[in-house]
Amino acid sequence: MKTKQLSCIGAVLFAFFVQGFCDIVGISSDYAREAFGWSQTMAGFLPSMVFVWFLFLGVPVGIQMNRWGRKNTVLLGMVVTIVGMMVPLIGTSWACLVGYAALGIGNAILQVSENPLIKNVVTDEKILTSSLTAGQVVKAVSSFCGPFIMLFAVNVLGGGDPQRWYLAFPVLGVITLLSALWLWLSPIPRESAPATIPAAATAGPVASVPDVSTSGLQTFALLKNPTILLLFFGIFFAVAIDVGTNFVSSKVMISRYGWSVAEAGMAPQVYFISRTVGAFLGVFLMTKIADMTYFRLNIVTCILVILSLAFVQLPDAWALAQIGAIGFLCSCIFPIIYSMAVQAEPQKANLISGLMITAVAGGGAATPFIGFATDLAGTITAGICVLLLCAAYLTFCAFGVKSA
Repeated sequence: MKTKQLSCIGAVLFAFFVQGFCDIVGISSDYAREAFGWSQTMAGFLPSMVFVWFLFLGVPVGIQMNRWGRKNTVLLGMVVTIVGMMVPLIGTSWACLVGYAALGIGNAILQVSENPLIKNVVTDEKILTSSLTAGQVVKAVSSFCGPFIMLFAVNVLGGGDPQRWYLAFPVLGVITLLSALWLWLSPIPRESAPATIPAAATAGPVASVPDVSTSGLQTFALLKNPTILLLFFGIFFAVAIDVGTNFVSSKVMISRYGWSVAEAGMAPQVYFISRTVGAFLGVFLMTKIADMTYFRLNIVTCILVILSLAFVQLPDAWALAQIGAIGFLCSCIFPIIYSMAVQAEPQKANLISGLMITAVAGGGAATPFIGFATDLAGTITAGICVLLLCAAYLTFCAFGVKSA
């Protein structure tokens, strides 16, 4: 493989690191709550500020990517992120909210466009899947680095003052700028065929958009199919339990075990490491075990783990293990549900891809309820029960939908 091509692949893969910035919302919500005196309910709306944009931008950006081109669409997402990450320097609560919103808008654009951009630099179909997997590894590394970035912002840039936690935003902006420059300077050829609406960031094939003028209506018309509707909400709740566990994990350690905000940053790190390991191991296990069987075993076990985390008071090390177990057990649910959706109507795989991206908005749905339930009941156990409801729906998907 030529050096120039390797550089182009590296530029695209590094862009996935920017995609992982959304996951910093879990640990940063703890700092924001303390700095601005917010309730748990208000802190719960922060992930919503990030993930709601997938609902509004998934399909439209996928359609416009035909005109803009994949590389230009990725660069647009990075520009939005860079500009937005400078706003929190004002230091007010509303400025930080604007920063979260810009992070979500930029990330939604990136998740629509980054997977198909890999096809512009990887022409060998035999290594395309491994390249997409590599992108997810880079994203997972970024998620793992989130708490470290937050600690760097507080302890180094902020002189140890947790009130200056928002300095993490400019750090994200600088990293995004470096990624954008690398990608902009890379001679990546523009696709000659119509651009694609991809699967969401964790799985699925990439398929072409057939008709720009009608594909939006056709996409949402798929929800008339009861199976597609059921699986759409399966994606919705799969992402909800992912973001919800990231959000609640540090709060469990703070409220139950008296950990500091800085110490509690270990909880989401354990979650992301376990999720990454689970994804890799799942690829191997699903060559030995049927996808649906693996889904059912994992989600039933996950419910038992969440029940234990909610109602059984164990030592802090065991609580961390339970948080990690949720990440491990839920790591392959998204791609399995996505595959089921495509198999339901394979001739419309391209439209289904765009539809599933909008379902990523579920990432911001659970957290407000987690915060509200925690405030209302006065205990984090109530917040964990929101995760239990998400898992209950996924169990319904696992046993209620027949695989093709």
